[in-house]
Amino acid sequence: MAKNLVIVESPAKAKTIEGYLGSDYQVKSSYGHVRDLPKGDKAIDIANGFKPTYEVSADKKEVIRELKKLAKAAETIYLASDDDREGEAISWHLKEALNLNDSNTRRIVFREITKNAIQNAIQNPRGIDIDLVNAQQARRILDRLVGFELSPVLWKKVRRGLSAGRVQSVAVRMVVEREREIDQFEAQSSFKISALFDLDQGKVLQAELGKRFKTEAEAQAFLNLCTGADFEISNLETKPAKKSPAPPFTTSTLQQEASRKLGYSVSYTMSLAQKLYEAGKISYMRTDSVNLSQEAIASANSEISGSYGKDFIQNRSYKTKSQSAQEAHEAIRPTDFHVQSVSAGSAEGRLYELIWKRAIASQMADAQLEKTTATISISTTDEVLVARGEVIKFEGFLKVYLESTDDDEDEEQKSMLPPLAIGQKLDLQQMLGKEGFTRPPARYTEASLVKQLEEKGIGRPSTYAPTISTIQKREYVIKESRDGKERQYVELVLAKGQINKTTKTEMTGAEKNKLFPTNIAMIVNDFLVEHFENVVDYSFTADVEKEFDDIANGTKAWEQMIQSFYGKFHTKVENTDSLERADISAARELGTDPKTGKNIYARMGKYGAYVQLGESPEKEDDEKPQYASLKKGQFLENVTIEEALELFKLPRNLGEFEDKVMTAAIGRFGPYIRHDGKFVSLPKEMDPLTVTEEEAIELILAKREADANKFIKTFDEDPEVQVLNGRYGAYIKFGKKNVKIPKDKVPEELTYAECKELADKTPEKKGRGGGARKKK
Repeated sequence: MAKNLVIVESPAKAKTIEGYLGSDYQVKSSYGHVRDLPKGDKAIDIANGFKPTYEVSADKKEVIRELKKLAKAAETIYLASDDDREGEAISWHLKEALNLNDSNTRRIVFREITKNAIQNAIQNPRGIDIDLVNAQQARRILDRLVGFELSPVLWKKVRRGLSAGRVQSVAVRMVVEREREIDQFEAQSSFKISALFDLDQGKVLQAELGKRFKTEAEAQAFLNLCTGADFEISNLETKPAKKSPAPPFTTSTLQQEASRKLGYSVSYTMSLAQKLYEAGKISYMRTDSVNLSQEAIASANSEISGSYGKDFIQNRSYKTKSQSAQEAHEAIRPTDFHVQSVSAGSAEGRLYELIWKRAIASQMADAQLEKTTATISISTTDEVLVARGEVIKFEGFLKVYLESTDDDEDEEQKSMLPPLAIGQKLDLQQMLGKEGFTRPPARYTEASLVKQLEEKGIGRPSTYAPTISTIQKREYVIKESRDGKERQYVELVLAKGQINKTTKTEMTGAEKNKLFPTNIAMIVNDFLVEHFENVVDYSFTADVEKEFDDIANGTKAWEQMIQSFYGKFHTKVENTDSLERADISAARELGTDPKTGKNIYARMGKYGAYVQLGESPEKEDDEKPQYASLKKGQFLENVTIEEALELFKLPRNLGEFEDKVMTAAIGRFGPYIRHDGKFVSLPKEMDPLTVTEEEAIELILAKREADANKFIKTFDEDPEVQVLNGRYGAYIKFGKKNVKIPKDKVPEELTYAECKELADKTPEKKGRGGGARKKK
């Protein structure tokens, strides 16, 4: 039996660390948190200083039994959970649940899983930092109080099954407010003037007017002035410039850049980063520090010098803008800069490469540029055209990496200008006056919402991913892509002394993986803003985060912090008893149907927003109204009577197929075709109001073929056990369990007994990544 027991959070981490410690050490996993607040109102004793009661989670009882046995036999127990508040709390809960003694229990921390870091941690143990534990407890207790008291209010006043949370509700508010900004936005048009000049040997010079014209008439007048004008280079200015690299990644900037460059969701990025950390490839992935250790900088210098040369080294110390950042911690970086790639071609490998490039670039020389501006005079006006270009004189960090932005499509691509001279006459090929439109604020992506939360001081690195996941799971926010709409614009072209006007069409407003609020999000948000302003107030939520920091620093008592919030909050909860549900329902009367004279309403129902033609029946034999679900992208608060009348055309009879009627409609899960008691979802490019009979038949036949190919085998012993074809190959569906089929088994030949044996061996699904932790 090993003399020392080391307890970490995840099996993957345990495996990596065990390789760095000798036979005297046994490394075991707690699989994340082992204790939590129980469900119900007995978890927190409000009357006695908000004292929490914890219990060992049902799925961790066996883990605790095993760890207790090993701890009794060990001389020293090392608690090695992550170096943050959540990790500190896990160590404290383990100490309590295992009844460990201070005399032989040590807390060790490290920010990377390397041999040096692990051995150094063992040499420098400490006790549990109760201030960090209290900060985590305060967050958990406050969030439980808010959720436990506020969610039932939403059930009573809005709809059952809803939830509210201190950070999640603020995130939802941001998405709702952005959607309303977009809805109220009115695009303004203007005309941008650009010109192309022919130079010698087929070269072309492109220039622009420095201002825009508000109207077509003004643009036309300017082009008239330029008809027959002389153009020449009146000034040439060349200036040196430089570009500096971005700092190494924090949790937030990694999530943003992985979204922009790799298309990864926030939760997927964190899942991959966790695996890289646990495999010892990168430093800890939950951090708001941009600092690098001297050892890391020395390692980066060695790699830069060997791969690119000493001229490419330029060391920098970055300071984070966040007041709460712990500069003793490090940014996310490779544990060994000499390893440029891992798991080549995989998702993990691509994320590692991004982290490596960003960290190495942060210690590389500025890129040296030369920017040239050519001013072009026009003989008939004082206005001037300007051509800009740049050339890279020394690549520096650009040899490795350039940060993306959320508006990459707007960035001018500047290239080197052709040779020019002051006084040089220019031959106009064409001048273009193109109508453009102002754009509304951009909808959030997951990553840009994280950026906004961070800028407002809401949440911390450990909370971003869980918050973004929660608001989608609760169906307050949906992430999806939407097609744009056609829009006409005017182009005026001056060429060969003639001005021609054409009207063209462009697509505008297309969205890719953007966050949209649902109707219920808008109703819940408005209710919370009106009645619980402090819960969803941006500055209040940020101030609470600072108070958690004060608790972690030992300058504030957590009980006092909770008490100052809870009193006013609880009073507001009690005051909601007097509110009428009808006042919150967001129902609207849209007007009268011109055909029947009946009133039309927009309402929220159990399964979503809908419009209603006619009055709700008071008695059983009253005439029932007609209902129609809103389409995707339609909101209760601004759906029009014209849109409602279109929706009442559904369900639509499309004709018969195989002597049975086909119907197009919108349901709880979106638009569909119904035929012979079966439902076929409509693809996003098809509209139930316009889908044809032929298209419907094609969809029905395609669905039949897909269903036929899905089932490989079923069993008389239990119809709920099936061998199916899935997205990633064949698998067994055993009740609620999805079971992998080993490579040496042929799916078509599996027996019921074999399926049961494989299902019994498959563990119940634990939290993501084994060491994943529940965070609010």
